[in-house]
Amino acid sequence: MKIVADKNIPYVKEAFSEFGDVVLKAGRDINAPDVRDADILLVRTVTPVNKELLDDTTVKFVGTATIGFDHVDVDYLATRNIAFSAAAGCNANSVAEYIVAALCVLAERYGFNFQNLTLGVVGVGNVGTKVVDKARALGMVVLMNDPPKGRQDSKNIYYPLDYVAKISDILSFHVPLTYEGQDATYRMANRELFDKMKSGSFLINTSRGAVVDTDALLHVLYHGKLKSAVIDVWENEPDISMQLLDCIDIGTPHIAGYSSDGKINATEILYRAACEVFNKQPEWKPDNLPQPPHPVIELPVDIDDYNTGIGSVVKKAYDIERDDRALRMIFRVPNKDRCAYFDRLRNEYPVRREFHSMTVQSNNRCNNIPATLHKLGFQVNIEHELYETKGLNKL
Repeated sequence: MKIVADKNIPYVKEAFSEFGDVVLKAGRDINAPDVRDADILLVRTVTPVNKELLDDTTVKFVGTATIGFDHVDVDYLATRNIAFSAAAGCNANSVAEYIVAALCVLAERYGFNFQNLTLGVVGVGNVGTKVVDKARALGMVVLMNDPPKGRQDSKNIYYPLDYVAKISDILSFHVPLTYEGQDATYRMANRELFDKMKSGSFLINTSRGAVVDTDALLHVLYHGKLKSAVIDVWENEPDISMQLLDCIDIGTPHIAGYSSDGKINATEILYRAACEVFNKQPEWKPDNLPQPPHPVIELPVDIDDYNTGIGSVVKKAYDIERDDRALRMIFRVPNKDRCAYFDRLRNEYPVRREFHSMTVQSNNRCNNIPATLHKLGFQVNIEHELYETKGLNKL
């Protein structure tokens, strides 16, 4: 068999070599001649998968190492009887940890306390659910909006978007990009919605760039209706808005879900899906994950401020401001090279492990800081008593 794969899918050659010959190529450069005699095509969001790419090919299975698949024409695949798999949920925890890191930066810069904030979560699927859990662990009030779930909600736990926008201090989007139907999400964050948002509030988008109307967001940021924003996904990637980057607190190059754990999860999901399609017994399992840069994080015993304590550990585990600084270097790059620079930041993204791979060690028991860190996913060792991640029971 011949497998054509985006070269930036981790472990893809190791996983799929047992199927046959694996041909690696830059995602944006994969074209019809490459896949004409291929059996399996493995992509990321940068490769449009459609009739133009797959007509007159022998492809039998397409997998995307992403949770979203708006870059894939699934209707066309169905007409060709081509099996398809996305990596649903693979990087949900990675995105949720990105949100935690962003919230810690905003708290530090604007001096607010998590317990006094309301977070609105728009879209409560794999990612949104984890964001809800982590926000509640921080002590935030959480309002959820998810129309499909809301229509089947007998407990009244989902709220209309207008209400969530009006009440929330921070509004975070975790929806797929869809263009049609009553729940279409294309530019759902538009001028009309921004006018309903709480004055001085914040917006976070880690879903898809086109969920947010860039011009409308720029307008409300310039005129002070919204305080600021955190943007990981952009309209017209990789040709992103320099104006928007210039006026927000945190801008990153579509890497919220780019933890090493999340990316490897995606490869394993696609591998197992391909095994099912081709009636093969799964044998490969990922191993030798990279060590986190800081396997043990010290929580100073003299920190007694809740926000400061949480923020100091989270920053050590994942410094989101580093990613922001790297993207802002794009202002020094010639216009003609900016798209390539954006892609390079993604393709050469450094190792980032999730919180569960790190142990927080301290004698600090102040203000429930260790318990909160534990709920966020960290291993916690207080006075040499290790607590497992599934509960605060001593091992």
